[in-house]
This record gives sequence, C-alpha cells and structure tokens, in this order.
Amino acid sequence: MPNEIKTQVLVVGSGPGGYVAAIRAGQLGLDATIVESERLGGTCLIRGCIPSKALIHVAGKFEAMTHAASENPLGIKLSAPPSLDMGKTIAWKEGIVDKLNGGVTALLKRARAKTVAGWAAFSDAKTCIVTGVGEPVTIRAEHVILANGSLPVELPGLPFGGDILSSTDALSLDELPRRLVVVGGGYIGLELGIAFRKLGAAVTVVEALDRILPIYDDQLTDPVRKWLAAAGVEVHLSARAASYADKRLLVDMGVERIEIPADKVLVTVGRRPNTRNWGLETMAVDMAGPFVKVDDQCRTSMKNVWAIGDLVGEPMLAHKASAQGEMVAEIIAGKKRRFQPAAIPAVCFTEPEIVAVGLSPDEAKSAGVDAVTGVFPFSANGRALSMEGGVDGGFVRIVARRDNGRVLGVQAVGAHVSELSGEFVHALEMGAVLDDVAGTIHCHPTLSEAFHESALRALGHAIHI
Repeated sequence: MPNEIKTQVLVVGSGPGGYVAAIRAGQLGLDATIVESERLGGTCLIRGCIPSKALIHVAGKFEAMTHAASENPLGIKLSAPPSLDMGKTIAWKEGIVDKLNGGVTALLKRARAKTVAGWAAFSDAKTCIVTGVGEPVTIRAEHVILANGSLPVELPGLPFGGDILSSTDALSLDELPRRLVVVGGGYIGLELGIAFRKLGAAVTVVEALDRILPIYDDQLTDPVRKWLAAAGVEVHLSARAASYADKRLLVDMGVERIEIPADKVLVTVGRRPNTRNWGLETMAVDMAGPFVKVDDQCRTSMKNVWAIGDLVGEPMLAHKASAQGEMVAEIIAGKKRRFQPAAIPAVCFTEPEIVAVGLSPDEAKSAGVDAVTGVFPFSANGRALSMEGGVDGGFVRIVARRDNGRVLGVQAVGAHVSELSGEFVHALEMGAVLDDVAGTIHCHPTLSEAFHESALRALGHAIHI
C-alpha cells in the first residue's frame, strides 16, 4: 500500500453508517476509502446488535428445552434438563459474525471502495495518518465522513476489567456466570440480563431511576416487569452501584446500603460518542454537547466534513446511521437529499419484545395534540395464541389525531413484534390515516392482524374484541 492516498471520500469507521456510506459512494462512481481500526462491521455487527441477538436466540432455545424437561402444556417432554456448553455457544455466535464480516468485506470490494486497516488520527479537517497495521499511511480527502460510533460508558467505581463487564465482554464469556448483577435497567442491560437468566444464571438488576426501560411508557414495560418477576430476576430501583470487591457489589439505596453477591457485574449505563484521541479537535467542527453538531444533511460546520450515526446524537441506533450514511454519499454525488424521517423505529429485544415508532399517547398529549388511541391485545390474536404469544400481556397500540385520523405513532409489546416494526414505520412515513390501516387486508393468521384491529378499535369498530 502506498504511504499516501488521495481520495474523493474518506470514511472513518466501518459500522452500519460507515460501510453503507462507502458502498453507496462507490456505487455512485466516487473514489471512496474507508478506515477501520478493528474488524469491518463496527460495534453493531461485531460486538453489539448481531452477537447479542444470537445469544438471545440461544437463550430462548435453552429456556424452551428446560420447560420441556418439566410439565409442559404442549405435550413435549424431555427426560432430563438440557446442559449448556458456553464455549460452543460463543463459537456459533462468532461464526455468524465472521460470515457477516466477510459479507461487508465483499460488498466494499464490489463497490471498489478501498479499505485501510488501522487507527486514523487527523492533523487537519481533510488529512489523517493511519497507524497500527504496517507502515503509516497518510490520507488526504476532498470529503470526510466521520462514522466513529460510540463506546460503552464506565462508572467511576466500576471500571471495566476482570469481573466488571461491558456489553462487549458479556458477549464473549466462555463460562456462564452463576450470579450476574446488571447495572443499568435500559434496553442493553435487560436484553442481556434476560438472556443470561434464561440460560440459568441468577440475575439481579440495579437501576438508578425509579423504573426500568425509561424511554418506554409503563403500559409497554409492564409485561417485561411481569416476566422479570416470574423468572425470579430481582430488580432494585432508585439504586446506585458504588463499588465491587470480594464477589460482592455494594449498592446505595438512598436510606441504606446493601451488598449483592455477584460473580460478574455487567455495566450497561449507556454509551458515549467516540470523540476522543483521534484528532477531532483539529477539525474545527462545532459541537452540540458531547456530540458533533450537524444540520439536516449531516454537514458539520467545516466544509465537506460530514458526521453520521452515534457521533451526532440520539437515537443512537444502527439503522439511523445507515440511512444517514447512504444520504451523505448521495449528496456528495450531487443528489438532493435531507435527513427528515417521519419516525425512527426502536426495538427492545427483551421478553417480551417492545417496538416503538412515533409518538406515544403521553407524548402526543404533551405536544398539545388531541389524539385517539386504539389498543388490541395479542390474547385475541389467533397467531399469537398458536405460538404461546398471547399470554404475556402483549398488545399493539396505535395513536392518531382525532380530527383527521393521521397516524402519529404505533407501539407494541409481545413475542416477535420486532418483525412488525417495518409496517409500523411505513405507515407513518407514508402519512397513513386510520382508514388506510383499517382498509388494508392483513393476512390471516398473522401477528400483523393486531395492527389492523388496533386501527379498527381507534375508529370504534374492532371486530375481534
């Protein structure tokens, strides 16, 4: 590789935002170069979204087999409880990661995007030196797309290392911890905590706020709270983890302090934008608090420097980053684009799953909108009942303007509801009204019928309830 590269588009970071930006730039005929210090795919593919969902899948299989070793209403009976080889589980998970990593590599190659391995450090807005693999390489670019992503937040008294795990560490354990304490009751902590509980670990959750999953309303999180209680997961709210020693976590409960036995402590208190130690301060870009400030085209204050994904603020979600990366590449190529989504869907892969798109009833009220709400329970949906998904308190809820029926938001909680997220966000993006949803024939028997029925209920004439 030459010691100096000149390129039209330099992308820093190969996560879902960065690699999509580089691929789209290459498709549009731009000379694109992408720099990655680790494996292609970024946090989501290598150590986040994909491996965590693989572990969640294994946990669900293990739980089902465990139930089959005792009384089971389905008539399935195993003669003994299952056993878990955590090493093989992690190896299977890594096989999926390897396959997707190879796929990203092939897609970048097909788009003729150059890949440079190493750590990019900027000396000015358009120049960086890449080090760490082979000889240093200087890259000079006409356009720079910053897709540096985010990092897990450490707590002062619980630095990562040893028995103190980040989410990345938790996804690489070769043995199941006997006692796991999860610090942080948000979606990352509960997704992983629930998976480890299904696999047989004793799990305790410590949350500083007075409720779990604070970005969702109580109606959506109530089925998750009930599952945690039924599964024996102890939850401490308004509690702060202070320190860890001798396999015991010290927790400040306000009026008292308690000690919780823990073989491992998983800290999931949030993520911060990756803005340090790569020369951001040399690029003369404006900041918005901890994030890089951008406009609705993801332009920074420096000409031809763009920023996308977790680096530019909430929601810190992979699909937002991908959409922004594609858009920026198209703008650089001369297309007219702006990042103005009607809504960005969010999914929580807990037990049961949660989906939220657009405004909730409380958010609509706070915005001064007179809204009507339609809720349809999965206990009245044939497909949900036929797959044991109608007994967990799940439902689909639609929120619409009362005056014209315009759909403002859709939320759901229940088994496999993540697969409905596309239909929900599509309704908002296309400007659907309640009559549009109610007038669309949904296939029977499917979970999507609950969306249809929620719209009918908001109109006052649900059929199956």
